[in-house]
Amino acid sequence: MTVTPAGPSGAPAVVTRALRKEFGASVAVEGLDLTINRGEVFGLLGPNGSGKTTTIRMLCALMAPTSGSAEVVGLDIEHQGERVRERIGYMSQRYGLYDDLTVYENLRFYSTVYGLHGDARAKRLAEHIHTLGLDDRINQLAGTLSGGWKQRLALACATAHSPEMLFLDEPTAGVDPAARRDFWKSIYDLAAAGTTILVTTHYMDEAERCQRLAFLSRGHLIALGTPKEITTQFGATSIEDVFIELQRRDEGVRV
Repeated sequence: MTVTPAGPSGAPAVVTRALRKEFGASVAVEGLDLTINRGEVFGLLGPNGSGKTTTIRMLCALMAPTSGSAEVVGLDIEHQGERVRERIGYMSQRYGLYDDLTVYENLRFYSTVYGLHGDARAKRLAEHIHTLGLDDRINQLAGTLSGGWKQRLALACATAHSPEMLFLDEPTAGVDPAARRDFWKSIYDLAAAGTTILVTTHYMDEAERCQRLAFLSRGHLIALGTPKEITTQFGATSIEDVFIELQRRDEGVRV
């Protein structure tokens, strides 16, 4: 897949400079310098406790860094946090669907939260429901959906407002392989339409689908590049081998 150009300004979707986050005496993220291009499908990988979720929460302007800086979709995460949150989508494996609401009611609620109303909301939801294949389930209670359909609905809710950038934190954990495959097709469709995607995953077949990857270890960026470039750097035959090596290094470490 070709990376979508950054636009007239040439600005990337994400730029971090010496980004650091401390929790008491522990350092979760240390000196992170990272650039993500517009329209890119970018993977953030590393063992548990490596700083992935902390990084995402900072980039979503949900958590202030201890030091350093970051810009997301051209906005400073500390001083323009509200505007950042208006222009991004965020989804995790624990995304907050309302089980006692139907698929359509969940979508209507989240689209309203993101500022869509009236005819604009109705038009957007009609298009969105069709694009993500939810047409036959709009009246089904979210709590009765399978894991794969819940994740598809969660993705629909996170993108109801057509965000410029989408953060996906372990979005397919616990979902069967067929549902994961369908989910990734939706991710590619969003990227092809110009949405920048940052995803964390423990499934290495998914990591291989990213255009570029960043590996974190104990809060430090230790590898950055295409899957092929990273396997070459580590002298490994696969991304899975790199991941296993990092797990061995970080065994027992929790941030």
